[in-house]
Amino acid sequence: MQITITVNGKPHTHEVEPRTSLALFLRETLDLTGTHIGCDTSSCGACTVHLDGAAVKSCTLLAVQADGLKVTTIEGMANGNEMHPIQAAFKEHHGLQCGFCTPGMVMTAANILKENPAPSEDEIRHGLEGNFCRCTGYHNIVKSIQHAAGTLNA
Repeated sequence: MQITITVNGKPHTHEVEPRTSLALFLRETLDLTGTHIGCDTSSCGACTVHLDGAAVKSCTLLAVQADGLKVTTIEGMANGNEMHPIQAAFKEHHGLQCGFCTPGMVMTAANILKENPAPSEDEIRHGLEGNFCRCTGYHNIVKSIQHAAGTLNA
């Protein structure tokens, strides 16, 4: 089946198997490997991308379901060589350890901050539900998101 998806501002038209997940399409067809696959069940959140502006877990979404839509991946968050303020906050406040969950955390954080520009710690922790980090206690991830909120609202 032929699909056209706009990814990070660029349209891509490709033939795909109807059962191809959006995550595999991004990784294998478009070589955008920042979208990680950790579970294939939508439990871990490592595959989170934005679909028409909403955070979705791309491992359980079919690429054909995104036909005609806009996808933003972690690679599309930066402005050229300049990191997005959320990415910069994760770097500055050590919101990552091994980095495997980080793309999904950043994409989810962007969604949290879009819906609530000044979330409390509890609101951030609640918003991160469904994103699993094996390395941290989430303290620095929450700190990073709080810092990004302050930067984006400045």
